Parts: sequence; C-alpha cells; structure tokens
Amino acid sequence: MVGILADKDRIFTNLYGFHDWGLEGAKSRGCWNATREILQQGRDWIIDNVKASGLRGRGGAGFSTGLKWSFMPKEVGARPHYLVVNADESEPGTCKDREILRHDPHLLIEGCLIASFAMQAHAAYIYLRGEYVREREVMEEAVRQAYEAKLIGKDNVHGWDFDLYIHHGAGAYICGEETALLESLEGKKGQPRLKPPFPAGAGLYGCPTTVNNVESIAVTGTILRRGAAWFAGIGRANNTGTKLMCISGHVNKPCNVEEAMSIPLKQLLEEHCGGVRGGWGNLKAVIPGGSSVPMIPAEQCETALMDFDSLRELRSGLGTAAVIVMDKSTDLVRAIARLAYFYKHESCGQCTPCREGTGWMWRVMERMVRGDAEMKEIDLLLDVASQVEGHTICALGDAAAWPIQGLFRHFRPEVEARITSYRAGKPHVQGHAIAAE
Repeated sequence: MVGILADKDRIFTNLYGFHDWGLEGAKSRGCWNATREILQQGRDWIIDNVKASGLRGRGGAGFSTGLKWSFMPKEVGARPHYLVVNADESEPGTCKDREILRHDPHLLIEGCLIASFAMQAHAAYIYLRGEYVREREVMEEAVRQAYEAKLIGKDNVHGWDFDLYIHHGAGAYICGEETALLESLEGKKGQPRLKPPFPAGAGLYGCPTTVNNVESIAVTGTILRRGAAWFAGIGRANNTGTKLMCISGHVNKPCNVEEAMSIPLKQLLEEHCGGVRGGWGNLKAVIPGGSSVPMIPAEQCETALMDFDSLRELRSGLGTAAVIVMDKSTDLVRAIARLAYFYKHESCGQCTPCREGTGWMWRVMERMVRGDAEMKEIDLLLDVASQVEGHTICALGDAAAWPIQGLFRHFRPEVEARITSYRAGKPHVQGHAIAAE
C-alpha cells in the first residue's frame, strides 16, 4: 500500500509560504541548481527523462507530459516555437497552482526554461487567472529577479536565449481550455478552436505551441535533478510521482498537500484532514477531482486510490485532485444543481449542444431540487446529458454532464423519493432533516 510521502521526496518545500519565495530562498531549496548542466544534456535527453519519469499532465487530462513535448517539430523553421503555461485555475474546488505561483514561483520559471529549451522555444507565456492578483504580483517580481540574475533573457548564464511573459486573463472559466486560452492570449474572444490543427502544429499566432499546466512544468527541474527513476518510484505504475491535492468541504481540516500518487482516498482524508466531519460513518459522497468529475459514494471511498486509473475504474476521474467532501447533511441534488448553473453560466455559447443543453439541464435540476418534476424526466435529463457529452468542441459539455450523471448513477432513489413526496404534498427530506423551503 502506498503510504504518506516522505519529506525528503517533496518537490514543493515552500507550499505553505513559511519561507522566502524570492530568488535566494528558492536557491537555498535547490532551485536553479545545475540547470545549465541539465540543458547541456540536450533536448532528447530531457524529453526522454520526462517520459521515463511517468509524469502525466497535472491539469486534469493526465496525458504524458514528455510525449506531449515530443509532438513539437524537431527543427525550427520560419515559425518560432512557444510554450504556454496554463495558470487559469478556474475549476471549482481547485486551489493548488496558486500556491506554486505565490510561494515557489522560481520552480515554475526554471521549469519554463527547461521545457522551452526541450521544445526549441525562445519565448514562453504564463496565462494567469483573472482573479489571481497577488499571484501575478509575485510572479512578475520573480520574473524580474530571474532577468536581473541573468538566469533568463538574452545572453543568460544557461546559454539559451529565453524570454518569459506574464499575461493576466479576465476571469473566464472557458479560457482554461487550451485553445480558448490561446485565442484569449492573441487578444480575441476566449472560445475553443476546432482540432485539428492541434497546438503543436498551429497554436499561438499559428506557430507550434505546447500548453502545459503550472504543476506539470514546475516539477520538471526537480525530476531531472533527482532522476526519472526517483519520480517513477513513487505511486503505482502509470500513476507515478507526487501530486498536489486540495481537500475542501466537510473535513475537520481542509488543506492543500503534496502527496504520493495512488494514496488511498480514506488515508488522505484521515491523515491530513483530521477525518470527515462527524466521523467516517457520516460521509455521503466525494467529488475526487474538481467539480467536473462525477461524484463517488461513501462505500467506494473506502477503497478508492487517488490516481488516474483507480478513479477511472470507478467511472470518475482524478482531474486536478481537488477533493470535495460531502457529509450526510449535504443536499446532493441542490449541490449538483448549483454546479449545473456554473457550467451554464460559463459556457461560451459556440456549440449548440452546450449553449442550449447546459441551460436546459440547470432548469430541470432546479425542479429536481424542489421535487417538482415527473419520474420520466430523470431519464430524459440523462438522455440530454449524454447528447451534450462528447458532442462539443471542448470538454465543457462533458464537464456539465458528468456531475449530473454521477448524481443519478449513485443517488437516483434520493431524487425519486423527493419527487414522490412533493407529489404527495409532503415536505421532502433533505439529508436527514426536513427541508425548510
């Protein structure tokens, strides 16, 4: 069984901001150590080692990071190459990247330099979420420090000309989707692009581009310093390394923590969060990876592991590892209706199934909350959700459908009882208490 991550294996040693986030503090924790020597090993060596480490995208999709880098053209032609870092952390429940931006910014800057060298990019952009003001201030100061120390910029000490730009978004959830982010970065309306062409072929300004999550880039320097085998030795096969996890909701101590991949969900909650409020027996459901993945009920939480494969087998997902814990006092129907409103509000409106479907699903969910619906509408709702899922340009349609599918997969009798009691003219049951409507 995977245990608690040892302190010696932590990458983000200033996760809680107890130490200096500036250049000198970062250097004292090992950042910028042997960076030049890493670059001297060559592009292929870097990509091969990132592949061998088993690092998978930490933004939710879980695609092999090294493999993604290898998709970039091997030689630079007339079009320059770009790296874009997705720091538009807008998924409800997710609050991991902001801690890197605030407290360990130099790990990200160093990672940008290494990744850009591996992909032959002389410029990188960090796209920050619109609401992240303090994070932008810290990142801009950290970038200034790196330029002053000649760690980045023209004729820097590493021998690879490299410029890094911070771009502040305007607070749109859809800009967390990589092609919508590129549209926004180009000064256009944040709407996803049709693929193909993929960003590796035609991304930012029509040039070869790779878009990676903050955490995916920030860990690369440490992986290459300590060795791919070290990172690959943490967690299960195909689910390796460390992972930042953010736990919120009905636990005694909500927290952000860097943990080993594949740690049992129950152990994560009990060791780091002081357990579920009211005891483990009071647990009702958990959303394990941010609001867009389907919830899992308490009985599945007993054996679930926090990794891509274990949660996929439970028809959910690791996503961003944003764990939202809900105890028996939770009105799950109301909770999912609230998420349905969020996705309806954040839809860019480009695709008909998403533009029309998210609003329709939210309105039906609001009636389900009251019980003011008919039994046959449950199957109709699930049918519409399945027609939205997989039929849109980006994954927002999926994100809107999955929470609803998860609710009815595990808690359909609860919704049916609510409809029955409403039609009988009785006050419906919400958790264990009579609802005060």
